[in-house]
Amino acid sequence: MNTIAVLTSGGDSPGMNACIRSVVRFGIASGLKVFGVMRGYTGLIEDDMFQMTERSVGNIIHVGGTILKTARCKEFMTDEGVDLAAQNLKARGIDGLVVIGGDGSFRGARELAKRGILVACIPGTIDNNLFYTDYTLGFDTAVNTVVDLINNVRNTSVSHDRVSIVEVMGAGCGDIALNAGLASGADVILVPEVKWSIDSVCQKLLNAKKRKKQCSIIVLSEHVCDPNDLAKMIQTKTEIECRTVILGHVQRGGSPSTFDRNLGSMCGAKAVEMLIQGECGVVGYRNGKIIYVSIEDALHGTRKFDINKYILAQKLSF
Repeated sequence: MNTIAVLTSGGDSPGMNACIRSVVRFGIASGLKVFGVMRGYTGLIEDDMFQMTERSVGNIIHVGGTILKTARCKEFMTDEGVDLAAQNLKARGIDGLVVIGGDGSFRGARELAKRGILVACIPGTIDNNLFYTDYTLGFDTAVNTVVDLINNVRNTSVSHDRVSIVEVMGAGCGDIALNAGLASGADVILVPEVKWSIDSVCQKLLNAKKRKKQCSIIVLSEHVCDPNDLAKMIQTKTEIECRTVILGHVQRGGSPSTFDRNLGSMCGAKAVEMLIQGECGVVGYRNGKIIYVSIEDALHGTRKFDINKYILAQKLSF
């Protein structure tokens, strides 16, 4: 192992820069040349790479987003695209590749591995929707960002005695909604993993109004239902003013938390160690330790929703 490369793919997440920094500096400290690939798999296909130095990653550990940029590449979904990407890596003498991204990025890495490229993947996604790891890179920061924004929403909701629906990201996983909802004292948390009814939601809001509660917050995980339709139903059934706030991509931004900076640093170093040892797989964080599993094991499984935490949030919201 003489030369490795690193790329970020899919949606950006806070902590990616800390991870890039770790890959580059740990790699150089281990005697390797390290190349950065611009715009994910698009950069592999277009041969858009450059050799990085220790100073290439200076002063970025606290910065959100990714200095290598990211993109979703349709061409890489074809055999011809993957073949070209592998050829470009081999032409530059790159022996191993670190891929920072979500499950779609892992599937792309698996295709490169089939073509003889040694890959080590790191879970960079705010959604926390990968079952093999307790936390994905960027999740902790995103939850803290959402909690701060819900605090702001609560201020105006109290002023108007209204219900506010706050829609958060999740990509089919309710972890952001659950953890942000519990931490912010939300009255209702709606996630894809738990069945709910409009009547039960409205009854809870009416009960809160009877207790003279000044406002109510509903945290809604994306794709569970349309937030505007939900607001109309609630207003019709309860006659309580209801507004929606869709947080969107603001959840991906901001300076990464201490946890995500440290997680990115540890995962980056572990990925480089794997490549040096000739290991191909996926890095993760489980029970307080950095672990790795095969790409196949990382892609085949279902994340277990923390139903006990959800029940706790329900019991505390009255």
